[in-house]
Amino acid sequence: MSLPAPRPVSHRREILRLAVPAFLALIAEPLFLLADSAIVGHLGTAELAGLGVASAALITAAGVFVFLAYGTTSVVARHLGAGDERSAVSAGIDGLWLALGLGAVTAVVVALAAEPISAVFGASPAALEQATTYLRISALGIPAMLAVLAVTGVLRGLQDTTTPLVASVAGFGTNIVLNLVFVYGLHWGIAGSAWGTVIAQTGMGAALVAVLLVRARARQARLRPHPARVLAAARTGIPLLVRTLALRATLLVTTWVAASLGDVPLAAHQVALTVWSFLAFALDALAIAAQAITGRALGAGDREAVRVAMGTMVRWGVWGGLVLGLVLVALHGIVPALFTTDPAVREALGAALVVVGLGQAVAGYVFVLDGVLIGAGDGAWLAKGMLVTFLAYLPLALAVRAAGSSGSATHDVVVLWLAFTGFMVIRGVILGWRARHDDWMVVGAR
Repeated sequence: MSLPAPRPVSHRREILRLAVPAFLALIAEPLFLLADSAIVGHLGTAELAGLGVASAALITAAGVFVFLAYGTTSVVARHLGAGDERSAVSAGIDGLWLALGLGAVTAVVVALAAEPISAVFGASPAALEQATTYLRISALGIPAMLAVLAVTGVLRGLQDTTTPLVASVAGFGTNIVLNLVFVYGLHWGIAGSAWGTVIAQTGMGAALVAVLLVRARARQARLRPHPARVLAAARTGIPLLVRTLALRATLLVTTWVAASLGDVPLAAHQVALTVWSFLAFALDALAIAAQAITGRALGAGDREAVRVAMGTMVRWGVWGGLVLGLVLVALHGIVPALFTTDPAVREALGAALVVVGLGQAVAGYVFVLDGVLIGAGDGAWLAKGMLVTFLAYLPLALAVRAAGSSGSATHDVVVLWLAFTGFMVIRGVILGWRARHDDWMVVGAR
């Protein structure tokens, strides 16, 4: 017997039930980097710039596999909507095995190639040395990062966003304590920050895997890896992988441009990007709810519930982004002091944060529609749409790099972030066009 999809009369409550814990869990994740930035930033400008390079590489190395969460959420939610919870959990186990395999391979590659990877960004020798140290150590945490993605996706598909919240809060708290002890107590410098993050991430991964195994045993789901099913999970994730690669390429190109402008613009950009990521994760809570609700409703054959919930979440996303953005604009003169003592970096960062804040309404719109289409399993179209968006943004980024340094770090960072805001506007137009059609609303379990 199929489980009922969320009905129009209760869809707001359903959205809040999923989005509020997801919001709290998602903002805990970028707090790892915010904590690192605040702690490392007080070591010096070279250390902060190095963290910017290493973070961009590390987030890309792990972030390209975000399909382990997004794709799994859609598949699990569809099975749940169709009334087959055992198959839902079994699909999640396949995703976990895939995550562990990909994580092990990626960790080895990143650790061995830490220096050449960091050198790609063109940072100064001092920043390159710091970046290499951080990246080589942080690579050890990649398998745990991917395991967290996979298990979180399963739990979201099962309409549980509370358990990932508990794991995130525990991980964030551990990360702060360890970083302070290792960096300032033991004087390990940027290496201490990396070790603290690795240990915290590993603990999070182990805890979430244990939760999934308990649920799998309770539902008599298979635990052993089945090569054919794991490969099937990998094939399902390829379109979302392409989408994520195009998005990560956008972020990498933007950091590459920032590095060409000098250490001060790069350091300011690193913190601005971290703040943008923090706000993105906060707004992405609605996208997580959209994935779970859309997948479950389509699995149960209820297109009406999808349309009603999508309309509500889009409105909430735009208004939420506007509010968060205005708060950031109001605090743009205060926030920089939390991350650096360098006056030049503070000035450039403050100006960049104004641009970041003014673009958040667009971000809220984009993230919700992206979540709806991911929940519907519309990965192939999302891959094409993101490639088109990246290609449209590339001339803007290259124009900023070609212009070079103006002599004012503040001016350069503002121009760079205006170009990046243009990327988000282009993305919003493309996603909005797709959402107006019905081709992506395919019903039933997959």
